[in-house]
Parts: sequence; C-alpha cells; structure tokens
Amino acid sequence: MEQVQTLPTILLVEDDRLIQSMVGEALREGGFEVSIFASGEEAVAALNHKKFRAVVSDIHLSGKMEGWDVARVAREIDPALPIIYMTGKAAEEWSSKGVPNSVLLTKPFAPAQLVTAVSQLLNAGTPTGNAP
Repeated sequence: MEQVQTLPTILLVEDDRLIQSMVGEALREGGFEVSIFASGEEAVAALNHKKFRAVVSDIHLSGKMEGWDVARVAREIDPALPIIYMTGKAAEEWSSKGVPNSVLLTKPFAPAQLVTAVSQLLNAGTPTGNAP
C-alpha cells in the first residue's frame, strides 16, 4: 500500500489578488500546500485552528492588523515558526517591528527567492540569535 505524504502547509497573508496568485503558485510549484488569507484577522483566526509550517505575510494589509501583528501572534502560538515578510515600502521598519529570526523580501522579488527562503527556514529550523 502506498503511503500518502502530506505537503507542508504555508500560511500566506496578502491582500493584493495578483500577488496572492503569483506567490501562491510559486509556493505550490515549490512543493508546498498554501492557505491564502487577505487580512491579518483571517490569518490569525486560521493560526488558532490549524497547524502551519511557516507564515509568509505582506506587511501592509487591509483591515486593522499588519503583517507585523500576524507574525507576533504566530510566534506566540509557535515560537519556532518560520516567518517571511514581503514588503514594498516597510523594509526600514523590520529591525524594530519584525520578529527575531525572520526573513524580509523586498518587492519586487523573484518567486524562486521566496521558495528558497521558505525551504531554507524549514530545513534549518529557527536559527539562534535575537536580531531580526
């Protein structure tokens, strides 16, 4: 009997439908299952009900929560959860608002960069250190 292998599920938080589609497709092609949410509030609700292997979040989202907030909640649930931020405008805030041991990709980035970042974080586990 063949054993079914489950793919690691990535939580993707992005309110721009075009970027959702591009990033979601890149992650699926990279061998991941993807759960996509358009707001931080939806993403946090999902974090409380399902186990994810990593969080990929835009910083500026529609709604009251930003990607920074989603990442903090995710790390409260699982302190070792890999976090990857995507941003076009908030890179300078990463050192003060980002969670430790996270990765920041500045838009525009190649889809392969994201898949590589997720894979490296999952394979390495969370590195030690306290700087974002």
